[in-house]
Amino acid sequence: MLDLNPGLTIWTIVSFIVLVAILSKYAWKPLVQALAEREDKIRSALEQADRARSEAAELLKKNEESIARAEQEYQIMLRESKLLAEKMKEEIVGKARQQAKQELQRATEEIQRNVDSARKELRGEVADLAIKVAEKILDESLDAQKQKKIVDTFLGQLPRN
Repeated sequence: MLDLNPGLTIWTIVSFIVLVAILSKYAWKPLVQALAEREDKIRSALEQADRARSEAAELLKKNEESIARAEQEYQIMLRESKLLAEKMKEEIVGKARQQAKQELQRATEEIQRNVDSARKELRGEVADLAIKVAEKILDESLDAQKQKKIVDTFLGQLPRN
């Protein structure tokens, strides 16, 4: 078994070379090509995964920025609506005060008219009462013109309260 047979060795080397040549032409090229294609696919998939990861990170960043902008806009709108509500409140209160002031003025004017009317009535009644008292005192009746003159004089002497 450990004998070297030169003929067998030569034929073994020749068959090995032929086998290697046939395998390299028909088997190794397709195997190497398949391995290269698989390597390209894996590399392409890794690149796509990296791109997808970077796009996802970019989208996440954009979403966070959008959320921050939306929060800012919300805060601005909230402040503006509070200011608008305060302004509307002040306008409503101002209008209510103005209306109350006008109502008070109208009531004051009406009271003043009523007081003036009451004074006129009171002066007329006081004048009639004074004439009746004077008639009883003098026991005589005065004519209308003398009565009017006496009343006007009396009224002119009354205080303006």
